[in-house]
Amino acid sequence: TGPCGPCSEIFYDQGEEFFNSPEDYLGGEGDRFLEIWNLVFMQYERDEKGELHPLPKPSIDTGMGLERVVAIMEGVHSNFDSSLFMPIIRKIEELSNKKYIYEKGASFRVIADHIRSVTFLLAQGVTFDREGRGYVLRRILRRAVRHGYLLGFREPFMYKLVDTLNSIMAKQYPYLLEKAKSVKEQMELEEERFFKTIDSGLELFEKELSKTKDIFSGEVAFKLYDTYGFPLDLTEDMLREKGLKVDIKTFEKLMREQKERAKASWKGSGDKSAEGDFKILLEKFKENEFIGYETLQSDSKILAILDENFKLKDSLKKEEKGWIFLDKTPFYAESGGQVGDEGELVDKALVLDTKKFYGLNLSLIKAKDDLKTGEIVKAKVSLKRNEIARHHTATHILHAVLRRILGEHVTQAGSLVEASRLRFDFSHPKALSLEEIEKIEKSVNEIITRNIPVKTEIMDIDEAKKIGAMALFGEKYAQRVRVVSVGEASVELCGGTHVKNSAYIGSFYITKESGVSAGVRRIEAVCGFSAYEYGNSFRKELSKIAKEVKHKDPLLGVKKLKETLSSLKEEIKNLQNISAKELKSFDVNGVKVIVDEVKAGDIKNIIDTEKNRNEKIAIMLFQPKGDKVVIAAGAKGIDLKAGEWIKNIAPIVGGGGGGRADFAQAGGKDISKINEAKKEALEFAKKVLKG
Repeated sequence: TGPCGPCSEIFYDQGEEFFNSPEDYLGGEGDRFLEIWNLVFMQYERDEKGELHPLPKPSIDTGMGLERVVAIMEGVHSNFDSSLFMPIIRKIEELSNKKYIYEKGASFRVIADHIRSVTFLLAQGVTFDREGRGYVLRRILRRAVRHGYLLGFREPFMYKLVDTLNSIMAKQYPYLLEKAKSVKEQMELEEERFFKTIDSGLELFEKELSKTKDIFSGEVAFKLYDTYGFPLDLTEDMLREKGLKVDIKTFEKLMREQKERAKASWKGSGDKSAEGDFKILLEKFKENEFIGYETLQSDSKILAILDENFKLKDSLKKEEKGWIFLDKTPFYAESGGQVGDEGELVDKALVLDTKKFYGLNLSLIKAKDDLKTGEIVKAKVSLKRNEIARHHTATHILHAVLRRILGEHVTQAGSLVEASRLRFDFSHPKALSLEEIEKIEKSVNEIITRNIPVKTEIMDIDEAKKIGAMALFGEKYAQRVRVVSVGEASVELCGGTHVKNSAYIGSFYITKESGVSAGVRRIEAVCGFSAYEYGNSFRKELSKIAKEVKHKDPLLGVKKLKETLSSLKEEIKNLQNISAKELKSFDVNGVKVIVDEVKAGDIKNIIDTEKNRNEKIAIMLFQPKGDKVVIAAGAKGIDLKAGEWIKNIAPIVGGGGGGRADFAQAGGKDISKINEAKKEALEFAKKVLKG
């Protein structure tokens, strides 16, 4: 069904002298006749009955195979022998120290092909992830890495091919050079992750393969995916080479169970079901008008009331919750990361939230009085809107500053704009340094204090692109778009609400920087009144610290505490030395043996001190701690193993433990048995050391 028409294909005969198998005829499976171009003359539309109807505007759908044409122009018989691939293959030869031979070079070709996909996707803003397009990207890279493993690579290598690829493609795609640094960093990190698990995963694969006759275990395939990061199609790819298949039903069953477990443990976002009487509203009223850019209050008519499950009803009683549909509304519906507006229908209801469903702007309310459809109400947006606007404009400035300081590879990967904070996710391969965070925070505040007017304009999307407006990768935009500009500092496509001037934002503080997923970082920040509260919280904390350290200058108070602590540590060290000197020791075949009880001090430090002083020593110390006992043992230059020693003695005091040959620890519950344990410990040592 759909547009269709006659087809014309252009083939190139590569010559009988090179291709002469039984399948090398026009239309056969051989490679002699190479299709380089395809044209479909779109003339009809085929309906579900199979009938053809002439198209109002016939057209031609045409496509050429670039790699195939290049191969023909250069007189070679494979795409991979052309100048589009051979420089990459030569680089792989150099890195692997292996010669490329076409008949045995499948791994070279897979890597050369996949480096193109991975580089272009990363450069266009896609990041490695566990789902969606990010997971497709991860699968492509990991398949290539596995073929690199077959060539002998045991550490990241793909990222080293990026410059070679760019030397071929960057003239036509300049953004490859702009994003090269970030692309290589993200690629190297992802390779490192997979190389950490690939050995163990392949070992498990080979072990199961040796037991497989027809169908490879679905449980093992799932473990390879879940534990070792092997995408299913990579496992299938490896099995295809052996002529085997995986038990896909079991794999999918385990995958479903895992998703159900994840779903059960997820607390949810608070979003309501999107099923309801929306179609009736759209047919009767169409979308309602949002007037919240110009005003924060209006006299509006209630066109419809819905219950909490989005079913139409005529009225709401006092204290009941439901959704209202106004003819025109000042309430902004949650969108683009900005939360929905709160407020009130004056004297009639509290507005708790606002969301958009199928283009309908609906507000969740709790009635203060009975409400009916058709009523005129005074809709008033909460003053929280001002704080939301501050955080939203600050988000735009932050985005622009991140691109300027970290690089043009930075793209938005998610955001949340509330009255009390903002959260911004962005593509970047590694954690930010303290210096970078300080520089970003300072730059945002510098822009805020420049008192820059914030301008919003509606324009054609092509015009917006010409002036450099930032758009989210993968988002669909209408022909006419809303552009929000903070002078030249930031220009973005955005439907949210903003301040009139950058100075209205006030102060800006970054409160946290963290990782979200591979290649995606998160910044959380505050501005406006929240920034005041954030700054004031530090003043309160300093006041508490000053009180605790008993000094009006907290820093000086902490310094004095550190000096006191240092002095006490020195005293403890001296006490330990005194304690160590008083320890009872025995000579057994030229080995110093110490088995004793220590009332105070760090017995591990005492053992370390004695080991440093003696070439050959066996030492076990017991220390009462309330109604329990701590045991530590050390050995040096002798056959006696501390771990074995302590395992034999700890049960006497009702405990257990172990450790290395040179040091071991244990605990016990019966301090009354310390003397018995000491006696046995000494006898054990003598027995081992005397042979």
